[in-house]
Amino acid sequence: MKSKIYTIVALLATTFAGIFPAIAQYAGSNIDTVLMGPSYANEVYYSMSAGKQGAVSRSTWDIAFRASRMSASILINDGSGVELYTYPKATISGWASVDTSGLSGWKKMYNSVSDWETGAFCVNQKGQLDYGWGKYNMITHHVMGDSLFIIKLRDGSFRKLWIMEKYSSDNIFEFRFAKIDGSDDNTIQLDCNPYSAKNFIGYSLATNMAVDFEPVLSNQWDILFTKYMGINNGQPYPVVGVLSNYSTKVNKMEPVAPDFITSEKATDSTRSSIGYDWKTFNMSSFAYDMADSTAYFIQDRKGEIHKLVFTQFAGSSTGRIIFKTELISLTGVKDTEKSGFNAAVYPNPVKDVMNLLVNPGKSRLAVISILDMSGRTVLNKKYDLQAEDLSTLQIPVSELPSGVYMVKIQAGKNVISRKIIVSN
Repeated sequence: MKSKIYTIVALLATTFAGIFPAIAQYAGSNIDTVLMGPSYANEVYYSMSAGKQGAVSRSTWDIAFRASRMSASILINDGSGVELYTYPKATISGWASVDTSGLSGWKKMYNSVSDWETGAFCVNQKGQLDYGWGKYNMITHHVMGDSLFIIKLRDGSFRKLWIMEKYSSDNIFEFRFAKIDGSDDNTIQLDCNPYSAKNFIGYSLATNMAVDFEPVLSNQWDILFTKYMGINNGQPYPVVGVLSNYSTKVNKMEPVAPDFITSEKATDSTRSSIGYDWKTFNMSSFAYDMADSTAYFIQDRKGEIHKLVFTQFAGSSTGRIIFKTELISLTGVKDTEKSGFNAAVYPNPVKDVMNLLVNPGKSRLAVISILDMSGRTVLNKKYDLQAEDLSTLQIPVSELPSGVYMVKIQAGKNVISRKIIVSN
């Protein structure tokens, strides 16, 4: 169980009275462990505030349908060996005469490494109304399937597959699959409504059953420890890493030049902001080395900002991953109208350069001010940031005398403050 200690930081001088509210901050860090099991058999859903939410086997489903009425994304279980090919010899009219001669030369299709909304079935999409497996009908508001696919299942067998239609108003997918020779032909209507509080609902073509593989509701987890197809040296490659949930913001922090605004930004559908390269295999020791100088700052679905640093990776024998987390900023503004507006300083005390993580909420312009103990402004600067995103500002403070300061962050009408201790 995680242990958290909260303290209230009082105003440090009477000159601050009426300028800044008291600030709730977190003191202390937590070391946590997830176990994916031998050969990474399980994937683990994790909440930054509540810890592990559930571990489930990856080998129960082949394809997965987005449960949202407004999406037509369809994934494959590429981390478990499922492969997908667009059938190149015919459109849906060729269903009865499908053959797989030449399949070894066909291009494999994988889920996007960065976007949940571009599942493997969607990679051929062209234009706003084309979802890759079908096109949106402006009259019926349904997506009509126009492509045939060949899919290799987890057990190595093949099926031909046609995503026939998504009835958008009813949130129902209709699809057809059969063995290559036409036997075991099935047409399924999958109602996604019972799973609308989840991200995806899976389906096993081998057992012909829906699979609810998400152990908790979508708003109860932030990151996912799993095996998936990543990109290594420009080529798809199976990797073990961490994916982000919808609306989870992630910012990777490494040593960079002062006053730098990181270009690595996390949008709502970003899937692999953390990814897999926080570890490297050491050929001398035959063990994994951690990039311990790299920190990931995660703004969870509640708006709180956490720091995550990986400390150990055991590999395929146990799938054990050990990491350190720290809550560095509670929710900045609780009013839901303010969206994700929040900020955090790290490290604190700070020397030479202040790392300031900022989500400006609905605004783009953030005004950063630093005030000394007398209330005098010693720095005031404007930054044009990405709205609803977590950015890192690296602001030089080497010219400031050692002491206690307040950092004021204003975005639109929203204002929060953070205490810093400068130690130069």
